[in-house]
Amino acid sequence: MNVKEIAEQLNLKVVSGSSGLSNEITGGYTSDLMSDVIAHADHGNIWITLQTHKNVMAIASLKDLSAVIIVNNQQPEDDMVSQSNEEGIPVLVTNESTFAINGKIFNLINIA
Repeated sequence: MNVKEIAEQLNLKVVSGSSGLSNEITGGYTSDLMSDVIAHADHGNIWITLQTHKNVMAIASLKDLSAVIIVNNQQPEDDMVSQSNEEGIPVLVTNESTFAINGKIFNLINIA
């Protein structure tokens, strides 16, 4: 399953990084602690967080993540949007809670 399919099925707003919508998703990781993501997220994961700053994109790039989903209708800062477009790593926004979107993504990935 790729980022575009997840975005469409879950009605996620694509804010930036649309050149990476074809990125394949191998799994997911949820954390708001940067060091935790560095230590445990895997290549191709979709990262679910409430963080909205540029450092998110630095870690997403370092870990070669497929996309970032920001929860609770939080909006990314301008420098995060710019970095997302530059890296080709989509930033998606949902008004859902972390718990709700995690369950939905887990079900989509494990059924596909």
